[in-house]
Amino acid sequence: MTIASGAVHSDGAAQATRKPDKPKRPAAPTQRMTTTAWIALAAVYFVWGSTYLAIRYAIESIPPLSSAALRFTLAGLILLAFLAIRRGPSALRVTGRQLASAALIGTLLLLGGNGFVVLSEQYIPSGTSALLVASVPLWIVVWRAVAKDRPTARMLVGVLIGFAGLVVLMRPGGGGAHNYVLGVVLVLIASISWAFGSVASKVWLTPPKDPFVASGYQMVFGGIGCAIAAALHGEHFHPGAVTGTSVWATVYLVGAGSLVAFSSYVWLLKNAPISTVATYAYVNPVVAVALGALFLSETITLAVVVGGLIVVLGVAVVIATERR
Repeated sequence: MTIASGAVHSDGAAQATRKPDKPKRPAAPTQRMTTTAWIALAAVYFVWGSTYLAIRYAIESIPPLSSAALRFTLAGLILLAFLAIRRGPSALRVTGRQLASAALIGTLLLLGGNGFVVLSEQYIPSGTSALLVASVPLWIVVWRAVAKDRPTARMLVGVLIGFAGLVVLMRPGGGGAHNYVLGVVLVLIASISWAFGSVASKVWLTPPKDPFVASGYQMVFGGIGCAIAAALHGEHFHPGAVTGTSVWATVYLVGAGSLVAFSSYVWLLKNAPISTVATYAYVNPVVAVALGALFLSETITLAVVVGGLIVVLGVAVVIATERR
């Protein structure tokens, strides 16, 4: 300290006119993957990847939108009840604007997003549906651009690569299923809706500050939206006709899919590097394709393999650029 002070005075007027160096910002704390974080990430990887198979079993005897309505309404009510018991009823108190935002986000994510995925599995293999949903990060870049968050050139390259993969997956007969193109279109609508809801929740809307409270309300409103859509779609839900397989699949979707995996994802967003968490977009489709082939004997065609790899490559470019 003394040496530095002497040097300043010996330089005379030249040093007197020098602007002081700007203080350095403190480095942001580094998030590391703990054992708990790896366990949570494994739940997101494999449980979310397995939900595509569970959806196929659930809609075996439950109409698709009715199945989604049942799943999300139950999961949302369970989560809100748990929070009220754990933290007190005041924890669920939100403003009218926050409640309206939660309703819109829940509709976009769970009716527009997941609801259309459930519908699509009537027409295309569950693994193909998962590969198409992997395009969500690409659509998020598009909606961020609409919100004037201009993407980099590398991101745009990733988006173009991913969209080329979607074109390959959209080939008629790519999965050998009836009304294949209709199923693909439904998943693309779902992906666009999910991406828009994700961006809107950050840019244009004001959901409840607590992510778990927000998730509970979103699931309840999303479930209600699915129920209304089911009625408009002409679905008739007959509880007496539901098979045991569909019951257990729905229980799995409510418990493991909507509560365990989603809660793990919310926790990871705060406790793990986002670039690591985002890798679920690579793993979920692989898990879904493998389970579909193993349990449902779904055909893995060359178009599915090539298109899926191209989509995942595009997503990898986007996420790697975002990490930088």
